[in-house]
Amino acid sequence: MKKMLLYVLSLIVLATGSAWGGDYVVGEGDSLDISVWGVKELNFTVKVRPDGKVTVPGLGDVKAAGYTPTGLQEFLSVKLKELVKNPIVTVTVRDFTNNKVYIFGGGVASGVYDLNRRTTLLQLLCSIGGSGGGEGKTAGDVGAADYKQAYILRNGKKIKENFYKLFVKGDISEDVAIETDDAIFIPRFPDKNVYVVGAVNTPRVIAYRDGMTVLEAILEAGGFTKFASQNSTTVMRKEGGKEISLPVMAKDLIKDGDLAQNRTLRPGDYVTVKEGIF
Repeated sequence: MKKMLLYVLSLIVLATGSAWGGDYVVGEGDSLDISVWGVKELNFTVKVRPDGKVTVPGLGDVKAAGYTPTGLQEFLSVKLKELVKNPIVTVTVRDFTNNKVYIFGGGVASGVYDLNRRTTLLQLLCSIGGSGGGEGKTAGDVGAADYKQAYILRNGKKIKENFYKLFVKGDISEDVAIETDDAIFIPRFPDKNVYVVGAVNTPRVIAYRDGMTVLEAILEAGGFTKFASQNSTTVMRKEGGKEISLPVMAKDLIKDGDLAQNRTLRPGDYVTVKEGIF
C-alpha cells in the first residue's frame, strides 16, 4: 500500500514539473501549495515574498524564488530531514505571477502580459491583437505593426526575428515557445501612405503601392480642379533627414506626354497641387 502511495505521489511530482515543461521558475508573488505527506502541520499555502523567501513551519524562512517546483521539492526534502524522517514533499504553484513577458515598440499596445500556461509566439500574438501586417495596409491602419522588423529578446540576445511569415503568412514552422521574462519588440509600421492635397477634387490619403506615380495619385484624388495650376505640382519628400521638393510639370505630362514628369512616388510622399492666379 505504501509503495502504491509513493508511486502516486511521484506522479504528482512529475505532473507539477511538467506543467511548465519542468522549466517554470518560482518567483516573487507566486502562491505555492506545499505539503509533506503524513504531516498535517506541514500542509500549507504560502506566497513568495519580495525577498524571494517563504516561511516553512519548523524551518523558518527559506529561499523559494529561483527554484523550479521540482527543485524546491528536492531542496525542502533535504531541509525537512531535520524534522521528519524520509519526508515526501510536493510543491504546486497555485497562482503564477512571475511568468511575465514584456511587449514594447509601439506597433501594438505595449505592456506586461501574464502567461498562465505554456504559450507560443503565435498564441501570444493572437491574444494581444494588433493592427496591420505590412502589405495591404489601408489608410486607416495608423500605427500598424511591422512584423518584419519584430524580434524576441531573451537574456539580452535576439533569439527570433521577423514574425511576418508566422503571423501574416501562416507559416507555423516559424513558431517558437515563449519563456518567462522574454521581451518582444513589435515596432510601428513606417508611413506607407501617399498624401494628395491642394487643388484636386478630393484631397485624400492613398495607400502606397509599388510603382505608384504622381499621375496615378492625382487621378485617385479626383483629378485637378478647374483652378489648378498643373505645372505648379510638387512632390514633398523626406530624404536623409531633410525635406526636399521635387517639381512636377503635370500639364506637360498630360498635354504633351512628357513622361519624365511622371515621377515614381515613395511611401510618405506629399503631392501638392497649387492653385493658379486668375
